Amino acid sequence: MTTAAPFSIDSVVVGRSARMRAVFEFLRVIGNSDSTVLITGESGTGKEVTATLIHHASRRKHHPFVAVSCALFSETLIESELFGHERGAFTGAIKDRSGRFELADGGTIFLDDIDDVPLSMQVKLLRVLQNRTIERLGGTRTVPVNVRIIAGSKRDLKQMVAEGKFREDLYYRLNVLPVALPPLRERREDIAVLMEHFLERYFRRRGEDVPAISDAVKQAFVRYSWPGNVRELENACERMAQTCTCGTLRTGCMSASILFRAGAQPPDLAVPAPSAPQPESSISLDDRLRELEANLIGWALKVSNGNKSRAAELLQIKRSTLGDRIVRCGLGGPRLLAGEKPEPRAVIA
Repeated sequence: MTTAAPFSIDSVVVGRSARMRAVFEFLRVIGNSDSTVLITGESGTGKEVTATLIHHASRRKHHPFVAVSCALFSETLIESELFGHERGAFTGAIKDRSGRFELADGGTIFLDDIDDVPLSMQVKLLRVLQNRTIERLGGTRTVPVNVRIIAGSKRDLKQMVAEGKFREDLYYRLNVLPVALPPLRERREDIAVLMEHFLERYFRRRGEDVPAISDAVKQAFVRYSWPGNVRELENACERMAQTCTCGTLRTGCMSASILFRAGAQPPDLAVPAPSAPQPESSISLDDRLRELEANLIGWALKVSNGNKSRAAELLQIKRSTLGDRIVRCGLGGPRLLAGEKPEPRAVIA
């Protein structure tokens, strides 16, 4: 159960994209309604934040907001979690217990991951939506509940209906006021705004001013696809705030996985894929791997301005290991640190 501190739509940083502005204008319209809302979007797009905003924009804002992830509970436990149980309903049920619907009475319940609810439980949820009553597990008494229901799904429920994995009648009961949250990769103009917002948050928590952010960092953030969406971006910003000791946030402060996947290495350091060998020819795998290793070490040293500790972090190896590999590849002359493409050298075992 989550009880969020009061905040408003105007207080949330969402960026400047037209798609998100349209979403939040719609939230203002539907906030004071009691109709059921279905929020769809990939993991990390902010479904719970959106549900909380809807609650705080409604007349129910002074009553409980209860959020529950349906994916957390097994098929045998979810009924007890949502509807409660009577003493003796199952082994270990030593006393009566209220479920999440009763705890949310007068307010809002957010059923996240509704797409993970088993079919057997979907029937009971449909009854709640129709009658606004529940029955505790092991009980016979009908309990009325006065709640607004908001559901969240990371998958396409309509497609699940077609596949027989989700009840059609429940889908239409939930999909009264649909809210679709776009993934971050489809609103890249918001990335810089969100990045600056999260960096400021975490540096302020440390009692520090936000350092300058290099253009290379901003470009890498915009190029990266952010499969984890806003949640992943926030985590990346927190990591930079906690680990970077530079006066300026540079690419060496970034997670290596994000930096590599953002395509931050210069194009001239990429190793082209070899063409398929002829039947009588061959390609030395060792030579190719040696060339790739030399190029990646050169890239890491370049983007870290020759700082071997930073370069080792980017390559996710120990600094001592990096030193050994620099010597082994014959790298380390002034040309490499100046940013020139290294020439692969033969390695003597």
